[in-house]
Amino acid sequence: MATVVGLIVGLGILRTPGDIAGTVSDPTTYMLLWIVGGAFVLLTVGTVAELFALTPKSGGIYALVQNAFGPYAGFVIGWTDVMASCSAGAVKAVVLAEYAALLIPELGLHITPFALVLTTIFAGLQLGGLSLGAKIQQSASVGIGLIMIGLAIALFAGYLLSGTAVVAPEALVADDRTAFVAWGAVITAIVFTYDGWVAPTYFSGEMKSGAADVAVGAIRGTMVVIAFYIALNLALVLAVPLEALAGQKLALSAAIEMVYGAGAGTIVLLCAIFILLAHQNLQYMNVSRTLYALSIDGMGVKQATRVSDLGTPVGAVLFSWVAIAGLILAGGFNFLLSLTTFLLMLTYFGMLFGIFLLRKNRPDVQRPFRAWGYPYLTTLVTVLWTLLIGFVGYSSPKSVGYAIALIAISAPAYWALKRYRGTAIEAT
Repeated sequence: MATVVGLIVGLGILRTPGDIAGTVSDPTTYMLLWIVGGAFVLLTVGTVAELFALTPKSGGIYALVQNAFGPYAGFVIGWTDVMASCSAGAVKAVVLAEYAALLIPELGLHITPFALVLTTIFAGLQLGGLSLGAKIQQSASVGIGLIMIGLAIALFAGYLLSGTAVVAPEALVADDRTAFVAWGAVITAIVFTYDGWVAPTYFSGEMKSGAADVAVGAIRGTMVVIAFYIALNLALVLAVPLEALAGQKLALSAAIEMVYGAGAGTIVLLCAIFILLAHQNLQYMNVSRTLYALSIDGMGVKQATRVSDLGTPVGAVLFSWVAIAGLILAGGFNFLLSLTTFLLMLTYFGMLFGIFLLRKNRPDVQRPFRAWGYPYLTTLVTVLWTLLIGFVGYSSPKSVGYAIALIAISAPAYWALKRYRGTAIEAT
């Protein structure tokens, strides 16, 4: 539950209200997006949780897809997940440094070095062992939950005390994009902001109580996040007009300032920094487990399989740090971010289809958790995700192009690794 809350609640909810408000200015429609989106995500988790419970192996999406489809599909998804996670870790480190510079202007000239220092500190904390990383995440998740509740209460209180909503400071600027593309961006924002419910599967093999608890924890954690999001967004639309938030990069900070005056947004800025610090910790926990699982199965470097006496995949953490630090220095990772949500949706489809495949190929295996409403609800959720993938892909053709290129490159890379580390693959 801690990893679900910790991974889902982040920059998404702090920023996407401003992105969505650029297209959706009606409060009722805005709230329906969050409620329906949350319900759909919960149904998805309740379906895919069967696959979670059948995969008692750390490695996240890679382990899940490999269990259902075999090595090659797992390789494609696994390395995609590694790249997306490293890219996200690098971006969050840079944004964290930029937010810190708003508090300490002198840091503004040293964003890249400061981002490197921050990410290095959290890589070092991971080397302190699984127990340390887990305790940090549990504490951070409690803090994130309190922040969400506190922001919602602050906005509700501001609305009740004033007795009326804040007037927008300026009119909404018309978007010159087509409505189709704009709605594609809205759906992408909702999907991205709710993403992270797969987080517990990165540690399935380290759960003493078994993979069934991973499934239950994912569902419970998702329900907690949905409750946070609905309460916070309801407070948001009551306290301030959506037009005033359009295009805001830190929408919640802007909302607090509109309600309580200039300077009040600094509190939200501090909260955002705390959340991003927690994300650095979890990002390393996730990506190192995926890289370790890939390497154990012969689809990564052998050095990434080294595990310390404290239970930390040391080699994988160090390789993760090198990748994240390299992306921070290169600054050329924005294209990965534009691709991330589309790839995430493809992985959702892969996991859902994996349920059907395992039901067919392994009908007699014991299932500690069964998909809700199988096969009818599973079919409905799979069809809806297929339609959403098509809609978002059509509205953002560049994402489709990058996805095709990534899959095309993966084939020769897979066979080269299989040839180079064939013994390891055969052993697994």
